[in-house]
Amino acid sequence: MLPPRAYIFIGLNGVRVLSIIALLLVFSSNIVTLVHDVQAVNKFLAAGEDKDLTDCDYIEGSTVPNQAAGIFWAVLNRLLIIFQTVFLILSEVGWPASFFQRFFPILGEDFGLGALGIIQCLIGAAILSHHVDDFTLVSAFFLFAIGCLNIFLGLIFRQGAKSKRSVTSWRDHAKSAAKSALPTHVAGIPVPTAAAASFVSKAFSHDEEKNSSSPSPSFKSSLGFGRQGEKAAGLKGYLISKPMESLPRYAPKPAGNA
Repeated sequence: MLPPRAYIFIGLNGVRVLSIIALLLVFSSNIVTLVHDVQAVNKFLAAGEDKDLTDCDYIEGSTVPNQAAGIFWAVLNRLLIIFQTVFLILSEVGWPASFFQRFFPILGEDFGLGALGIIQCLIGAAILSHHVDDFTLVSAFFLFAIGCLNIFLGLIFRQGAKSKRSVTSWRDHAKSAAKSALPTHVAGIPVPTAAAASFVSKAFSHDEEKNSSSPSPSFKSSLGFGRQGEKAAGLKGYLISKPMESLPRYAPKPAGNA
């Protein structure tokens, strides 16, 4: 049986996959809607001064309002939604993480899923406020539902939601589990880990101070056997005698001793 942390990891990543799918559907549906709007505007301009068409609030077969610069704002709205969906997909994938951490921290790893859910709900509401085709309608409604779910998960897990669904969090959890693998009971008596850790740290710090207070052997012999060492030994009253010259046993004897 899996631990509870594994179920949380699987559930949060399942929601992330659904979120990416909803954003991809909204991305593609808005491109289709943008093409239909452009085609409807071209048909409207080709019709000319038709009174039945000019009296309408919206251009027929489109989401473009029949007003000054209506086509500009309609196209700009679709382009902004497409840009936002691409941006949110990258934030869900987590690439590039350093870019979001620096320029858009609310979509980075330090924040939860609440901000992401609010943005998704705003995009879905902006699309559902217009009369659109069935594909765009279903995609926007799906994104709005996923946004509400992300807001709910953000309220539950708060800023730790993205760390709980991160793959690298398993590595950190393994390290913390290894640290907590020390025995907590000896012969049925609980061992206070904090007190033991502080005792060990104090013991090591005491040994370090002891070693640092006493001069090390390397410090004594740092002058070597040269002129500096001979001079330092002479100042302390030590005399360095030269060894007597001798020949090895296998050396030939001098001719005078023969």
